[in-house]
Amino acid sequence: MKDKQMAMQTISQLPENASMDEIAEELQIMAAIRKGKADVKAGRVKPHAQVEKMFEAWISK
Repeated sequence: MKDKQMAMQTISQLPENASMDEIAEELQIMAAIRKGKADVKAGRVKPHAQVEKMFEAWISK
């Protein structure tokens, strides 16, 4: 599905009283998910164990 189609489908599923901020947030979430899926498909990922080590380093600072 093309980006515009995905955006229109996403917006159409929101409540009628959704604010512009809520719409923008939903679109940002959808964009992040699509980017993440593309990264996985392209192999641009890190093993879980490596991420755990990175996270431990971040929280120990």
